[in-house]
Amino acid sequence: MREPTNRCLWAMALAVALLAPPAGAASAEPFSAGDVFQLAWATSPQLDREGRRLVYLRHSMDMMRDQPQASLWRMNIDGSEHRPVVTGPDSVSSPALSPAGDRVAYLRRDDTGLQLFVSWLDSAQTAQLTRLPWAPQGLTWSPDGEWLAFRMLVPAPAPAVEDVPVAPIGAQWAAAPVVVDRTVYRADGSGSKPHGFEQVFVLPAAGGSPRQVTHGDFNHTGAVAWAADGSALYLSANRHADWAMDTQNTELYRVDLQSGVMAPLTDRQGPDKEVTVSPDGRWLAWTGWDDKGMGYHRDRLYVMSVAGEQRRELLPDLDRSIEHPQWSADGKHIFFYYDDRGDTHLAMTDLKGRMRILARDLGGKQLGRPYAGADYAVGGDRFVYTAVTPQAPAELKAGRVGSDRLSTLTTLNSNLLGYRTLGEVRELTYPSSFDGRDIQAWVVTPPDFDPQKRYPLLLEIHGGPFANYGPRFAAELQLFAAAGYVVLYVNPRGSTSYGEEFANLIHHNYPGEDYDDLMSGVDAVIAEGYVDPQQLYVTGGSGGGTLTAWIVGKTQRFRAAVVAKPVINWASFVLTADQSPVFARYWFGDMPWENPEAYWRRSPLSLVGNVTTPTLLLTGEEDLRTPMSETEQYYQALKLSGVETAMVRVPGASHSIARRPSQLIAKVAAILGWFERYAPTPVD
Repeated sequence: MREPTNRCLWAMALAVALLAPPAGAASAEPFSAGDVFQLAWATSPQLDREGRRLVYLRHSMDMMRDQPQASLWRMNIDGSEHRPVVTGPDSVSSPALSPAGDRVAYLRRDDTGLQLFVSWLDSAQTAQLTRLPWAPQGLTWSPDGEWLAFRMLVPAPAPAVEDVPVAPIGAQWAAAPVVVDRTVYRADGSGSKPHGFEQVFVLPAAGGSPRQVTHGDFNHTGAVAWAADGSALYLSANRHADWAMDTQNTELYRVDLQSGVMAPLTDRQGPDKEVTVSPDGRWLAWTGWDDKGMGYHRDRLYVMSVAGEQRRELLPDLDRSIEHPQWSADGKHIFFYYDDRGDTHLAMTDLKGRMRILARDLGGKQLGRPYAGADYAVGGDRFVYTAVTPQAPAELKAGRVGSDRLSTLTTLNSNLLGYRTLGEVRELTYPSSFDGRDIQAWVVTPPDFDPQKRYPLLLEIHGGPFANYGPRFAAELQLFAAAGYVVLYVNPRGSTSYGEEFANLIHHNYPGEDYDDLMSGVDAVIAEGYVDPQQLYVTGGSGGGTLTAWIVGKTQRFRAAVVAKPVINWASFVLTADQSPVFARYWFGDMPWENPEAYWRRSPLSLVGNVTTPTLLLTGEEDLRTPMSETEQYYQALKLSGVETAMVRVPGASHSIARRPSQLIAKVAAILGWFERYAPTPVD
């Protein structure tokens, strides 16, 4: 790879994909770039209240449109009668199974945009219920199956420059100026935010007119739950006067559907969210935290009466973030999941805080890198969830409360990955050189790995920074391993799933000693004897890109680096990213002009004078989370410093730079091409 331009990197990616082994090859071949287009995975399982029937989304890749695509499928809980409900070129999203299990509501695109549809599972009949100007979200059935609730934007007038004359008919004037007056006015992945507020609506499930039930200049973006008798909705929203700056401070509300009265049920500083109602209608469960201004707060589980009384926390000693609570059918238990040391556990607790773990292998929704992320559903005494292994993305598994037996319901990738040799994923624990803390990591070895040989090492660093990697399928890492690299990925301090104290070791200290954790991991793998210490490479995206830039400013031990979608200058980042109030409030505490030294001290740009490592930069041109201007600053600084560098700009890509399959392939090709360029010359 002599000239790492966009054109040649994309051509390289296409060439790699075309060299993929043919389907049905007799021998097991390594995982290849072309295989990315053939992957499938399951998400969004929905169970009826008896636990007998389920629907789910089956995702695949549309090679011709270069997009992920989702269809809707159904089956019985024992795996029988597995059949499609809605398939075709238009993706389905947000499925919601009716309580009786006879109908499923979902979103699908018509000629105007995303709309709400309902399909009857026994008759295969489908009705389109809406023709709305804005996409509905968060579909929720009433307990009797007669109503649907959803959220939707209600537009408001946009500000404009006043007293501008109207263009004459036929004149070709320039577009009108755009006036921006909001604190958060754009969002990564969708661009400029439309003017208006998210409101909640109810709609007859048999069709009819939607009725707006929340009002005011506030966004109602949280989960919505029905009262057991269908007379009210429970929801979370930030209706405080300073909501634009104090973005996390949501409360729970009860909305009476007859009178429209909206009554607050919580009043603390911090988020209250994910509300769910017990089957008897007496209790609410929800998650949230008391805002202490820390970079990381774990979500805690609470219950109270529907009147807002008898409020208490369950599982206060579980030092993990609790997500997505759901009541059991008898109302005696609450299901939830949480990440623990890189794994995701499905668990349940009674109202006295006695917990039981039901499954430990949830995940698989993140295709490219081994991040957490899972779905599950409960009905009767049964549960179903997305399960992951290092060898395949999300499949569906099911279990029964009181039994340790878990059954696999889908094997969507068996005809592909069953005929591929994947890199083996092995856990590694080692002490940090900074303070001796145990750091958890994983090593991916190339197919046909021989421990007597010496391989190049590729350190791949997760973003977040409050996130976690684990033993989960990751197409990008498997492609690195197939190219002959030993891949090391680590959960350094700051990672989630190890408790609040571990995560907040980087509070107002990032990057910091997480650098030592990563370097200690590299040393631990080298000590095992199969890595060539002269062939070390490093890459990472987002927070991992920030750490990669920090690393090459601290050490010259890596032959080459690829910095993907990084933060380079914390002051410019906070003032240009799409969530400025969050980053300034929780990651620094002070504004950039109040404590510029703190911002500069943690900026990789402050170390650019130390960099000698050849460094490639790779960012989506529409990235609003770590804006392209961060990459451009670092590129120009490296050029001015005489460091070998290049910049790959991915057209049309947001922060989710590898969302489209061709972009994932090209990203990997760009990284491997850059590293190959700086590999040592073989000696004959």
